[in-house]
Amino acid sequence: MKTEILSAQDPLALPRALEILKSSGLVAFPTDTVYGVGALAFDGAAVVSIYAAKDRPVGKAIPVLIGDADDMAKVSAKVPVIANKLAARFWPGPLTLVVLKNPDLPMAVSAGPTVGVRVPDHPVARSLLRLAGPMAVTSANLSGQPSPSTAQEVLVQLGGRIALILDGGKTPGGVASTVVDCVGAEPQVLRAGPISKSEIVAASG
Repeated sequence: MKTEILSAQDPLALPRALEILKSSGLVAFPTDTVYGVGALAFDGAAVVSIYAAKDRPVGKAIPVLIGDADDMAKVSAKVPVIANKLAARFWPGPLTLVVLKNPDLPMAVSAGPTVGVRVPDHPVARSLLRLAGPMAVTSANLSGQPSPSTAQEVLVQLGGRIALILDGGKTPGGVASTVVDCVGAEPQVLRAGPISKSEIVAASG
């Protein structure tokens, strides 16, 4: 497989990305932290191929990225009130909300009853997600290697393994998102990140 690189500013870039995704291909693109590689979230075979492309251990859940908070209803069986409150306050941004997953989501996304969902704060990512719908996305690196912040770094690691890289320039890097479990009566911080527990508690009250 030859990996294409297109500038995210190219008017043909997003239509090409959508074409590849609809044919079960993988696309890498910039997010508000690092470059991610993703597939359409409901395309089980494509999601499985993410594991192969990254040499990622099978069974490790893959988060779902969406373009807007309203799309959470597409990937969740029931969106909790707490999740809607936190989404309204912190999205787009570095917050992953864990909710009960839509049973139609493939096991390759999450083998358990829940799924992590986020709206990234990056114009290229959101433009793609609004066109494509929910995508299963993880960092665009070989498992165990550094997460890439440029298209060229993605190419070095995943060249020949994925169909397309959208070059949106250097990503800001930074800390991985705060992860909050919204399934129970109270929000539970599963992973500390840029948004503090006190901010979560204040916004969910």
